[in-house]
Amino acid sequence: MENTQTVGSLLKTWRERRRKSQLDLALDAEISTRHLSFVETGRAKPSREMILLLAENLEIPLRERNKILITAGFAPVYSEKSFDDVTFSAARQAIELILKGHEPFPALAVDRHWNMVAANKTVPLMLEGVATELLAPPVNVLRLSLHPHGLAQKIVNLHEWREHLISRLKKQVEDTADFELEALLKELIAYKPLTSRREKALKTEGGIIIPLKIETQFGTLSFISTTTVFGTPVDVTVSEIALETFFPADETTREVFSGL
Repeated sequence: MENTQTVGSLLKTWRERRRKSQLDLALDAEISTRHLSFVETGRAKPSREMILLLAENLEIPLRERNKILITAGFAPVYSEKSFDDVTFSAARQAIELILKGHEPFPALAVDRHWNMVAANKTVPLMLEGVATELLAPPVNVLRLSLHPHGLAQKIVNLHEWREHLISRLKKQVEDTADFELEALLKELIAYKPLTSRREKALKTEGGIIIPLKIETQFGTLSFISTTTVFGTPVDVTVSEIALETFFPADETTREVFSGL
C-alpha cells in the first residue's frame, strides 16, 4: 500500500505542476474521475499501462516516468545511453548533421544539465576572450554565458538575456526537481550582474523576441535563438538533448557570418 500511495502522490504532484484538474486529466486520458482519484489517493494500484497513459497526458519527462515505474514495482521502459555510447551513434550522427547544416551560423547541443555535448565549427569563434577554466569539459553553456569571465562581459543586452536564461532554468527546475539544476540556478543567480551604458541604449524596444547581442571583433552581432528537441524519443538521453541554434537577427550579422 505504501508504494501505491507514493505512486499516486507522484502522479498528483505532476498533475498539479501541469495545472490540470482531475476532471481535465481524466477526460484527456479517457478514464473516470473516480478511478483517477483512487489512483492518486492510493486506494487503487495503477497498472503499468495506466502509469504510462497518465504520464503521456501529463507530458512527464521520460527519466521521471522510469522513476515512477520503478516506484510502482515495474521495470523501466525507456533506455538511457551515454552520448558517447557506440549504440548511440545513429542519434549522435543525426545531431552532428543538423549542427553542420546550420553553418555558417552557430549551433550546439546540450544535455539536461546544459553541458555542451556537440557544436559546429562556428561556435568557437564566439568564445574569444572567455576564461580558459570555463572551456574545460564539461562546458556548461549557462555558466559560460553568465559568468563574469565568460560571455557576460561581451553580451551587450546582458540584463534581458540573463533574465531569459534564468527564467528557462527555473521552469526546468520546477519540471524536474533536479538537484544539480537547482544548484546551477543558485550559482547563476549569485553572479553579480554586469551592466553597461550601452545596454540601456541597445535594449530591445517593443520586440516580441529577445535577441542575443554580442560585442565581437566584427562589431555588435545580433542573434535570434531557437531550441529544438526530438519529437518522438524512446531513449532518456535523446529526450533530454536540446539543439540550440542561432540565426542572424539583422543584415550586418548575416553578412559577417556569410563571409567567414
